[in-house]
Amino acid sequence: MRGAVIHAPGDIRFETLDDPRILHPTDAIIRTAVTCVCGSDLWPYRGAEPTDAPHPMGHEYVGFVEEVGSQVTAVKPGQFVIGSFATSDNTCANCRNGFPSNCLNREFMSTCQADYVRIPNAQGTLVATDGVPGEEFWPGLLAVSDVMGTGWWAADAAEVKPGSTAVVVGDGAVGLCAVIAAKQMGAERIIAMSRHEPRQALAREFGATDIVTERGEQGAAQIKELTAGIGADSVLECVGTPEAMRQALRSARPGGNVGFVGVPHDVAIDGQELFFSHVGLRGGPAPVRRYLPDLIERVLTGAIDPGKVFDLTLPLDQVAEGYKAMDERRAIKTLLKP
Repeated sequence: MRGAVIHAPGDIRFETLDDPRILHPTDAIIRTAVTCVCGSDLWPYRGAEPTDAPHPMGHEYVGFVEEVGSQVTAVKPGQFVIGSFATSDNTCANCRNGFPSNCLNREFMSTCQADYVRIPNAQGTLVATDGVPGEEFWPGLLAVSDVMGTGWWAADAAEVKPGSTAVVVGDGAVGLCAVIAAKQMGAERIIAMSRHEPRQALAREFGATDIVTERGEQGAAQIKELTAGIGADSVLECVGTPEAMRQALRSARPGGNVGFVGVPHDVAIDGQELFFSHVGLRGGPAPVRRYLPDLIERVLTGAIDPGKVFDLTLPLDQVAEGYKAMDERRAIKTLLKP
């Protein structure tokens, strides 16, 4: 098969790789329907995470089951399936407590920008649709496997409630999906923080009522001004930088909540500031598997259309251009078709 391999910062190659095979009775092999480049893939691409040796890339996927291990009964060959970037058995204590992304047998997906993918923990990870959805739904279902599920977790962790005010920090695919989530959860006012007009337009389409272009201290001050000096009920931090975290914490009202889902890079929390702010803080890898059945249904019924975050579609063999376009902010998110 062929797949994307990173060799060094800025160096993505499409290469011939070994076909995946069943290694454990809990595995499945899928043929990729569509895959994509994630904003978090840009961390190693930009050199912010080390690449010590060449390795495959990609953690978002939907596809057709080709083969299953002897212990996999939840899905069968031929079915169209969606899974999470974090695999889970869906039976351990952490899974039962609602955090399958912290499964005791968790494995993170990392080989999905390829023709075929091995899915560990397939029994608990994969969800099959009723029949094969029309191809028009594939982008939205692909978004559910990570960015929509992560945006939903941001809103859930920040305790967005009907009638509340929510702020979304970050206008990448996760941030835009967080706007969808806040809208679905009933937020009356959704303030998207963005400097980029195409992303602002999509945020408004997804439900944002206000746009704030300022960042850092100025951004937090603008949120306070828009909320009568108090701050927002919920803040959804979808970036992972120190500046974004400070902006998020200082945009929340006393007693408000911050959900942080951007993978932190050099983020440090001031304990004194957090203590006296009365702001609640929760985050981590999104428990996507918990949300999959609900989000799949919302996509297939047209309640949400997170597939709109894909504004560039390329053949899988042009994956390097997909990375470059996102790195240069010429694209929000690149869809790849095998």
